[in-house]
Amino acid sequence: MRLGFVGAGRMGRPMVGRLVRAGHEVRVLGRTAEARAALAADGARPVADVAAAGEDAAAVLVCVFDDAQVRDVCLDGPLTDRMPRGSVVVLHTTGDPDTAEAVARRAAARGVEVVDAPVSGGPHDIAAGRISLFAGGADDAVARVRPALGCYGDPVLHVGPLGAGRRVKLLNNALFAAQIGLLAEAVRLGAAFGVAEPVLLEALGHGSASSRALAGVAARGSVARFAEAVGGFLGKDMDVVRRVTAGHGADLGALGGGLDALTAALDAAAGERTRTSTAG
Repeated sequence: MRLGFVGAGRMGRPMVGRLVRAGHEVRVLGRTAEARAALAADGARPVADVAAAGEDAAAVLVCVFDDAQVRDVCLDGPLTDRMPRGSVVVLHTTGDPDTAEAVARRAAARGVEVVDAPVSGGPHDIAAGRISLFAGGADDAVARVRPALGCYGDPVLHVGPLGAGRRVKLLNNALFAAQIGLLAEAVRLGAAFGVAEPVLLEALGHGSASSRALAGVAARGSVARFAEAVGGFLGKDMDVVRRVTAGHGADLGALGGGLDALTAALDAAAGERTRTSTAG
């Protein structure tokens, strides 16, 4: 299958590698000569502009950081201008479902469909071919891109129409973030009980409170260090969650308390960094 790819960074590059090894012809946007040389060494076909990534492609996979970059590539840029009718744009970025729908409206003028398929996991999961994908879109569009997505995604879950993938991923990240916030509260209470954080994290990992969030925190050694590590992407996703929730006339309920606790933990960690650097 001839594929285009935009966003071959920390998450995207291992996707490209697995697509190439599966036998797909992958044209990848590389904005610098160095990036294009590295992509060529991986077996991909580097291109210098977005439109070339879409030329004659059965699908173009977009794996950029946020909605601003999605809009730059898919709405303000020429991505779909040379894509053939019946091809598909896949949005791997976590963001607002309204953005996916705006991309779909623009793509429809060219007879191009859109699937939103944000991912849950990290580069190591992609490299192992086991990252989870939440796909939203028409049945036939999802079916057409499933062979490509299956090169690095397992499971590839079709969760509903266009936008559903982003909605599920936002809920996933909200729950994950709230769990980190609740762990911060447990650590705070543990200190009041006289239980040190490393001891508590080790013990909880063997109990019914164990979770992926707890495993990540324990691996980093503290809630503060883990929150700092994931705060960049969770912070922008939580802004979207709050906006989408308000747009639906809903409320976060108990999730909101967990998110507030995570925000407090991040603020405390930032304050500690400032005090440490000032003292130094």
